[in-house]
Amino acid sequence: MALDKAIKDFPKQIEFEPVVENTEKLKPFGFAQGKSRKFAVCGMGGSHLAADLIKIARPDLDIIIHSSYGLPEIGDLDERLIIVNSYSGNTEEALDSFGEALEKKLNLAAISIGGKLLEQAQNKGIAFVKIPDTGIQPRMALGFFVLALLKLMWWDEEIAKVKKIAGDLDSGLEDAGKELSKKLDGKIPVIYTSGKNSALALNWKVIFNETAKIPAFYNIFPELNHNEMTGFDFTPESKKLSQNLAFIFLRDHEDDPRIIKRMDMTQKLLEDRGFEVFPGSNPGVSGIRSPWHKIFSSILIAEWTAYYLALHCGAEPEQVPMVEEFKKMIK
Repeated sequence: MALDKAIKDFPKQIEFEPVVENTEKLKPFGFAQGKSRKFAVCGMGGSHLAADLIKIARPDLDIIIHSSYGLPEIGDLDERLIIVNSYSGNTEEALDSFGEALEKKLNLAAISIGGKLLEQAQNKGIAFVKIPDTGIQPRMALGFFVLALLKLMWWDEEIAKVKKIAGDLDSGLEDAGKELSKKLDGKIPVIYTSGKNSALALNWKVIFNETAKIPAFYNIFPELNHNEMTGFDFTPESKKLSQNLAFIFLRDHEDDPRIIKRMDMTQKLLEDRGFEVFPGSNPGVSGIRSPWHKIFSSILIAEWTAYYLALHCGAEPEQVPMVEEFKKMIK
């Protein structure tokens, strides 16, 4: 599927009705009744970003996110539902996590379009949610993943909140992204936000990397005020090292007022040194009614920005050939 069509079709993902198969494996532990609120989500790349976003919308959720081989080294794994995410179902690290959880007889579930992961889940009678295979890249499947995760967490009320914003995600987002891409052409984006919205900044970075094929970086307030920003206090000799940087501030009116003040002062310091600082939101999109509206609006602006940057740079926006090359090298 062409990437621009995938972005435009994103609201359709929110129409997905996830179904949990093999729920009998969850019932003995209370997970099928939503009695537990402790989870560990294992996945790589686009397959774990949805869990990060859920933590923004529901910061009360006790969720550990693990992006490596094996399982997180924590003492209460047996009290958690281990959810292994792999869009393709063939991700090496995710399959390793699944295998270790099976071996340890932990509470386990899986999410995928198919592949070895769903095959093993079906053969072992493990709970799983199969998400639609629409031919999109894993990073584009955030809507499917969010709904599948919430279903395994048995949070139908949160699913209803996500679905409620599906019709409000079109207004001005493409235009905002296209305009921002013009300002970022030839620049290296550096995305800054508050700690609670760090997953959004990570998503922006990943989208720039995978779609626009450009380097991008992110950091969070207030930590960056104690170290990173001093790297931009350049001398005449070091100025060339950072002259192509441009900063994107993902602001949130619900942030701690002290964080908002830090953002204001940091922006002034950067602009005084000749850097450009851009907002990562669309002033034309009003009435942010829920965390999910904020989250998905921000991500879609990032998608459109990166898409048009790819066109400006002559890059192919959808595929990730370097990732595929790397996978072949490590087989």
